[in-house]
Amino acid sequence: MRFLWTDHLAPLPEHPLDTDITADVCVVGGGIAGTLIAKELTERGADCVLLDATLPGAGITKGTTAVLTAQHDQLYYKLAKTYGRNAAAEYLHANLEGLAHIRRLAKDIDCDFEVRPSVMYSRTGRDNLKKEADFLHSVGFPATYTTRPDLPFAAVDAVTYPDMAQFHPLKFLHAVARSLRYYSHTFVRKLDGTTAITDRGRVRAKKLVIATHFPFVNRRGLYFVKQYQMRSYVVAFAGAPDLGCTAEDAGNAGGGFYFRNYRVLLLVGGGSHRTGRKGTGFAAITDFVRTHFPDATEVCRWANQDCVTLDYVPYIGRYSPAMPNVFVATGFGLWGMTTSAVAAQLLADAIEGKQNRYAAVFDPARSLLHPQLLANLGATLGDFLLPLPRRCPHLGCALRYNRAEHSWDCPCHGSRFDSAGHLIDNPAMRDAHV
Repeated sequence: MRFLWTDHLAPLPEHPLDTDITADVCVVGGGIAGTLIAKELTERGADCVLLDATLPGAGITKGTTAVLTAQHDQLYYKLAKTYGRNAAAEYLHANLEGLAHIRRLAKDIDCDFEVRPSVMYSRTGRDNLKKEADFLHSVGFPATYTTRPDLPFAAVDAVTYPDMAQFHPLKFLHAVARSLRYYSHTFVRKLDGTTAITDRGRVRAKKLVIATHFPFVNRRGLYFVKQYQMRSYVVAFAGAPDLGCTAEDAGNAGGGFYFRNYRVLLLVGGGSHRTGRKGTGFAAITDFVRTHFPDATEVCRWANQDCVTLDYVPYIGRYSPAMPNVFVATGFGLWGMTTSAVAAQLLADAIEGKQNRYAAVFDPARSLLHPQLLANLGATLGDFLLPLPRRCPHLGCALRYNRAEHSWDCPCHGSRFDSAGHLIDNPAMRDAHV
């Protein structure tokens, strides 16, 4: 696999931790979320350190399509039914503020920031897009609904979100990280209160933030029950049209696609499936492009992984009632750009003891009484009981071999290992015996 965003990009300087240190706040995890959180805390005057097991931006963030949008699938209509109209409206406004926050930072960064509308389309007309648009109008957002989408492939109807954006995620993240006190190649093995214990020393902090994609403290918070991981695939093509927007199939979870352009390339993503299960992988994408854009040629391809919560709303807030000085940001799904910026504002307020109007919407301690909980527990238990010899060192689930990527994947919680058993993706904290 070749990641588009790492092409022709100078790596960040390496600064491994080499002694015990102290800080006001320690942020663990240098993806887009951890980097933005550390940036916000630093700008507010906190002595903040950022720790990453490799380098900031070298994990999940390098595989994002980097669409900056408040269009998060058909979430608003669902949220209004589950939590009420006000909660859905607050989720919308939080993400619009997150987009505005990144826009402000990007003004001083050469990161190919570009304003584009976001289009969510339906191939069947059965995806409730009219209801989604009606809800958005009811809370004052100027979405537009059409039964004649201007797209170069068949679509029945669509909702357009104006003034969304896209950018180069690593150009942006690297510029932000260079302004921070970060330590690379510093793997946090465990926590002792608010002290992060690494292979290279200890970081004693007053407050601590876990932004490691999937949280690694199992005894508190029950994040291994409250979310799961999804694998998805992206291919970049030359010789394909500029859509003039970012676009997502409202049926993406059922095999649809999502799109954005970058310079002369069209990025097409899709093939989403639960990590450790079979999926269509890259084949569905290449078949679609071959049919609709026969002159397009493949430039590069990669796969990525996302944490998905039971109600599709990220967990941002206190890690657990039993850990009052430890905070978490996880479960961003496919929409980690704007929600990471939400996390930066929300957690900085929480650490300073300030009220944040969006805290209740993203509260990790919100009710788990969802049908998805039983479904997730059932799927996890089934994989745990499989009589297979290779087990995940996280919580002991059976590993399955991923032939497309030559990796051993855990279908319970999404840990991944290369063919020799070396850890690729957490929540596992050590290599597997394969």
